[in-house]
Amino acid sequence: MPKESKPGFLERLKVKWKLKSLWQVVLVLLVFSCTGFTILLVKKPIFNFLGVDTSGGGFIKTVIYLLLVLPLYQIFLLVYGFLFGQFSFFWEKEKQFIRRMGRLFSQKAKK
Repeated sequence: MPKESKPGFLERLKVKWKLKSLWQVVLVLLVFSCTGFTILLVKKPIFNFLGVDTSGGGFIKTVIYLLLVLPLYQIFLLVYGFLFGQFSFFWEKEKQFIRRMGRLFSQKAKK
């Protein structure tokens, strides 16, 4: 009897993300990697501009990261998504992210 093979990693991502082809999965992963690399490049200059020491952790560093770098990451995702022809995929993910953040803050406001 032939052994039934499991779908590979890229195939599972294709199904999970409801994409049309493995090439589209590769493009989406490329967008994520370019965005992450860009954030690595811009994070330090942002912290230096604000006079925040990047050598250690700390509350201020975390707050600045959440307030400035995280939204910047979301913007870069859309920019790279557009450049690689995957804007609609990332726009849908962005809307999901915004809805989740809205629910998170609205639940905290109710308590």
